[in-house]
Amino acid sequence: MYAKRIESILKRKKLRIGDRIAVDKDGKRYEGLLMPRIEMGDINSIVLKLDSGYNMGIRFGPGVKIQKSRSTEPQDVKEEEQYELGRTKKELLKVSFDPKKPPVCLIPTGGTIASRVDYRTGAVHAVSDPKELLHNVPELAEIVNVKEIVTPFTKMSEDMDSHDWKAIAEIAARKLNSGDHGVIITHGTDTLHFTAAALSFFLRNLSKPVVLTGSQRSSDRGSSDAGMNLICAARVAVSDIAEVGICMHGSPDDSYCLFLRGTKVRKMHTSRRDAFRPINDLPLAKVWPDGRMDKINPDQKKRTDKRTELDIKFEPDIAMLKAYPGSDPAVIDYHVRRGVRGFVIEGTGLGHVPTFAKKSWISIIKKHSEHIPFVVAPQTLYGRVNPDVYTNLRILFHEAGAIPGEDMLPETAYVKLGWVLGHTKSMEKIREMMLTNYAGEITKRSLPESYLY
Repeated sequence: MYAKRIESILKRKKLRIGDRIAVDKDGKRYEGLLMPRIEMGDINSIVLKLDSGYNMGIRFGPGVKIQKSRSTEPQDVKEEEQYELGRTKKELLKVSFDPKKPPVCLIPTGGTIASRVDYRTGAVHAVSDPKELLHNVPELAEIVNVKEIVTPFTKMSEDMDSHDWKAIAEIAARKLNSGDHGVIITHGTDTLHFTAAALSFFLRNLSKPVVLTGSQRSSDRGSSDAGMNLICAARVAVSDIAEVGICMHGSPDDSYCLFLRGTKVRKMHTSRRDAFRPINDLPLAKVWPDGRMDKINPDQKKRTDKRTELDIKFEPDIAMLKAYPGSDPAVIDYHVRRGVRGFVIEGTGLGHVPTFAKKSWISIIKKHSEHIPFVVAPQTLYGRVNPDVYTNLRILFHEAGAIPGEDMLPETAYVKLGWVLGHTKSMEKIREMMLTNYAGEITKRSLPESYLY
């Protein structure tokens, strides 16, 4: 509800939420759709959705005039439907594709890309029908034939776990083996790189593209990156790159996207549209919406006719810990008591943990490492763990029995350890598998040009 004086004017002029109105203030006219006031908004400010897609608040006061706009007919929005503004009408959700285009499967799982603005709160929430995604991006029909939309669940990515990764992998494998040219997965961005890593291990002998994408801005915002990310993801889905990867904006503007290997990518900014960057690796490709594609990384698998194998054995009871000055290793004992099967430690620098400190981690790691694996990944993200440079490192890896995570991202090491523990309980085999490159997660040497790409 707006302030009583504003509500009185709206009632007198028979203006309702959703009507197109004009507001005159300080010699300027602003036109747009009258929006509900957000819960935390100023009751004395009128909220308009401008033609650009952005919302604007106009503080009401002396000299401000409100009237129905003459430029277009007002929308007929019933009072009980005022909070459904932004939802695509059902009659517009009839999306048709050309059967002659390459068939792909779309797997929507939720996240910002599958959200729209809730004009009551100003936040975003999930769309009710995944077809709204396709309605908002008609260009997809010129690239692919979305034969099927399979929605295993709808949730924000911070709420996902390994059961969700398995559900996505099962659908992807089934569709890839049933003739689809590729798979596009829409997903929340916060843990997108976890899912990409999981699919990289779950889908063995991959012969077609599996493309994950998302957006930093909801699809009904003027600044949304959803449309271009989907278009570029579709371009990759019909390419000859047989990799699991993330396709997102490669620059702040709308010029191109990057397709990034699923085990070598990380979200590196909370809100920028080009938040996803390759770590210790080069992008697989630079992709333009018009179909141009520049393959940057020469080390990539090509499309074949092989059948994709599903391997979703996974041990979820693992923990990821960060070493820092003064950190207490007693947390390790706590996790061991509750039954944790393995640890990933984000070590400082080349892989250090407090060694000769008052609260040394060494004795506790050594106590458990005969039965529980401790994998150390670099919290610097860039670079690799080296077990031989410093005395403290030699103690950790050669005496205490920790496993060096090479140049794996901590998140990738976490996912890989769960996958490895799903296959073996042998400590010798666990070490061997963790040091084996299965999905591009370990590179032989760090390329200088990959730093801060």
